[in-house]
Amino acid sequence: MRHQKKGKKLDREKAPREAMLKNLASSIFIYEKVKTTEAKAKAVKPMVEKLITVATKGDLNARRKLIQALPQKMAIKKAMEVLGTRFKERPGGYTRIVKLGARQGDGAKMVQIELV
Repeated sequence: MRHQKKGKKLDREKAPREAMLKNLASSIFIYEKVKTTEAKAKAVKPMVEKLITVATKGDLNARRKLIQALPQKMAIKKAMEVLGTRFKERPGGYTRIVKLGARQGDGAKMVQIELV
């Protein structure tokens, strides 16, 4: 039973799901907005929010936490240098999910997750 288990499974095993979420988070950091399904956006949003909060600290320990969580060096660099300073004074709520409608092929709910 999955009582009180947080997070969505997204119809994937643990390792592929974690890799997909890490890559999606990296894409959000690099491009600042990504078009994806609603379920994936809702699953990655808490991860992105926490990583931006870590990046606002701006020290070596924050960089090491980002290295553990993000696979792409460009995403880590942008998080530390650009996004960390941009959101320094903001108390939270760094992302926004905008609904775009249903996907043509399978009718999946599409959204755009973007940084505020």
